[in-house]
Amino acid sequence: MNKVAHYLQEHIAGEVMAGADARKYFSTDTSIFTLTPAMIVYPRSESDVRKTARFTWQLAERGRVIPITARGSGTDQSGAALGEGIMMVFPAHMNRVLELDGKTGSVTIEPGINYGKLQQTLHTHNRFLPPFPSSMEYCTVGGAIGNNASGEKTIKYGNTREYVKSLRVVLANGEVIETKRISKRELNKKLGLSTFEGEIYRSIDALLEENNGLLKEFSLAVSKNSAGYALSEVKRKDGSFDLTPLMVGSQGTLGIISEATLDTVPHNPNTTLIAALLDDLQTAQEVIAELRKLPELPCAMEVVDDKLLNFVHQYNPNQLKGILEPPFSKLVLLIEFDNHNDRTQKRMTKKAVKILQKYQVGFRIENEAHKKEELWKIRHTAAAVVAYGEGGSKALPIIEDGIVPQDKFKEYIDSIYALFERHGLRAAFWGHAGDANLHMQPFLDLSQVGDRQKVFKIMDEYYRMVIEMGGSTSGEHGDGRLRGPYLNPLFGNEIYAIFQKVKHIFDPYNTMNPGVKIDVTFEAVKPLLRQEYSIDHLYDHMPRS
Repeated sequence: MNKVAHYLQEHIAGEVMAGADARKYFSTDTSIFTLTPAMIVYPRSESDVRKTARFTWQLAERGRVIPITARGSGTDQSGAALGEGIMMVFPAHMNRVLELDGKTGSVTIEPGINYGKLQQTLHTHNRFLPPFPSSMEYCTVGGAIGNNASGEKTIKYGNTREYVKSLRVVLANGEVIETKRISKRELNKKLGLSTFEGEIYRSIDALLEENNGLLKEFSLAVSKNSAGYALSEVKRKDGSFDLTPLMVGSQGTLGIISEATLDTVPHNPNTTLIAALLDDLQTAQEVIAELRKLPELPCAMEVVDDKLLNFVHQYNPNQLKGILEPPFSKLVLLIEFDNHNDRTQKRMTKKAVKILQKYQVGFRIENEAHKKEELWKIRHTAAAVVAYGEGGSKALPIIEDGIVPQDKFKEYIDSIYALFERHGLRAAFWGHAGDANLHMQPFLDLSQVGDRQKVFKIMDEYYRMVIEMGGSTSGEHGDGRLRGPYLNPLFGNEIYAIFQKVKHIFDPYNTMNPGVKIDVTFEAVKPLLRQEYSIDHLYDHMPRS
């Protein structure tokens, strides 16, 4: 064990490991990259996190930079859970529900808690946390906050950022702050602090004032966005101020979350699910647009295409037996309503059915739990692609998080198919039709030089296409190392420069997960590309996307 690891083990209650096998295990997440950390720290408390950050800050002041990367369960697809310094792993110890308020439904948790376990706890109180990602059963809530995750319920309920009430954050120098919305008077007190916290408040407030017009002018016409930093949500017209939106989605680049208080909402398992079978992309775009205009939105509008269904039918023909049979419709759209008022739910279902009938779309309606479970299997077939491998070819998560304006849905799909055809690849997509946020993972073999080169060509064509459509390169999975190079083309030079300043304000010595999100270049990430791709550490579960 090296000197730094020995020192940390002496001063923290948790464990420090520097063995080759542990370092190798944490050298990959679910992305296409590999980067081996110097050591692994398993913090037992916020105090451990604080002491570790303080130590690295003191080293950085003397010119030696050892980065810290906060990690949950390693499900990140953008490479944000990788680092070459200290890998701080939270699920081992900091994995508890600290408080659950039965009246308001708010819940306080530690970042390493498993999302699915938290959801089960909430369900026993008839509550749930709506922006859960598809990886809910094997990801952590801290990771979901870091990525501003969302999923099938986001069309109605919004993304993670909307549910985070407050955070406890360990800053780069080891100070602990609590972020929440504060009044103008409270902000003035923060501005007068002589601590690093006060310096951050003063610098961020000045940055927002200086660039108010520029930030107001820029907006993406998409329903959700996890790219960049959410600067526009920090300061409101009434002068109130909240650093929380900056931290959510920051992927550990501004500080380390040690505790979070989240809002939850009432849960209703008695839903109505409609499976609509569409054979025309233009019709699909128009149907989705009309469904989005309903007085109360569906809680889910998920889609899979026929290419995915044909893939499943070819390699696992019994998976959809008795649910869907070939020839498959071009798109299958799953529309779900979860209104707590039965009459409202029935009324919204009728309105949705009228829309489908207007466009002569075939459909099936289910209310019984086991029948709905069958229909949801259609959407969950995406797991067959994610987990499939033939020879060295694997489905790679390289272009799996673009989101475009809803009126570009058809153009987006046409462009995806054209991209796959140009590169001689088998196409298939799935995702959140209600948000025009689609996932697709091309089959490539990273042991082949030609395919390794193709990775970056495909990425470049895809993300520039999404940007040209007025979309965002990241709807829900974050920038990380994968999409970091596209933040400048997405936001433009001026706003990107503001993001760089935000990073420097919080992290002047660049110890907080460097090489992620900000100042990421292709020259830096290309050498990190794996020689072969696998998701071995997820096979205890059924990997989903």
